[in-house]
Amino acid sequence: MAQYEQTQGLPAGDGPGVTAAPGIDQVIGRMRALRSARPPVGGAEDGAEDGVVVFHRVYLTVTETVRRQTAGGAFPDRRAAAALDVRFAERYLAAVDAAAAGERTPDCWHPLFQYRHHPGVRPLQFALSGINAHIGHDLPLAVVDTCRTLGCAPPDLEEEFDRVGDLLLMLEERIREDLVPGPDLLELADPLTHLSGSWSLERAREAAWSTALVLWRLREVPLLAEEFRRRLDAGAGLVGRFLLTPCR
Repeated sequence: MAQYEQTQGLPAGDGPGVTAAPGIDQVIGRMRALRSARPPVGGAEDGAEDGVVVFHRVYLTVTETVRRQTAGGAFPDRRAAAALDVRFAERYLAAVDAAAAGERTPDCWHPLFQYRHHPGVRPLQFALSGINAHIGHDLPLAVVDTCRTLGCAPPDLEEEFDRVGDLLLMLEERIREDLVPGPDLLELADPLTHLSGSWSLERAREAAWSTALVLWRLREVPLLAEEFRRRLDAGAGLVGRFLLTPCR
C-alpha cells in the first residue's frame, strides 16, 4: 500500500536456519518510521479511518510497553522475552511489506488490509481484527521461531509468554475503553458491543499456546506442519473478517 514506506523485508524466521533476532529498539524504530510515513488518518471521500493505522498505533504501544518492562526487569529472562517480542513483530511487519509490494498478505491479515477504509467499520473492530490475526496466527509461529533461534523448547518460554499475555490483556481493556464510541453514538454501540464481546483475547492467547505446542511437535513432519499452519491462517482470517462486519 502506498501509505507505507516499503523497506527491506525482515526475516520470517521459518525453518531451522533462522537468523538471530534483531533488538526491540530496531523493531520499534521501524514501526515509528512507518507511522511517520503514512498520510493523515482518514479517507478523502468518506472520512473513514484507516484500519491498518488504527492497529499500528495499538501494536506500537504494546511493543513500547514490552520494551520498557523488559528493561525494567519484569521478565526473568530478558533475552528470551526480547527474542519472542521481535519474532512476533516480524510477522506483522512482513504482512505490511507484502501489502506495500502489492502482494497478497497471509489470510489472517487479508481482511484488515482489504477493508481498511470501509466506512461502516469502527476503529475498535479494526484493532480487534489485527489483534486476532497477530495472536491467532503469528504468536504461535513466533514461539516456534524463538525456540529455533534460542535452541530451546516452548516450555522454556512459557513464563515469558504468560507475562506478555498478561500485558496484552491489560492493554486490551484500555483499547476497548478508548475506541468504543461515546454516549452520542450509543445506538451504534449496541451491535458493536455485541460483536466485540464475541471475541476474547484471553481465549485466543490460550489457543495460541496450545497451537505452538502442536507446531513444535510437528516440526519433524514438515508437510503436516505446513498444512496445519495453512489451516490456522485460514481460520484466523475467517474470524478476522467476521470482526470487520459493518456496524453502520
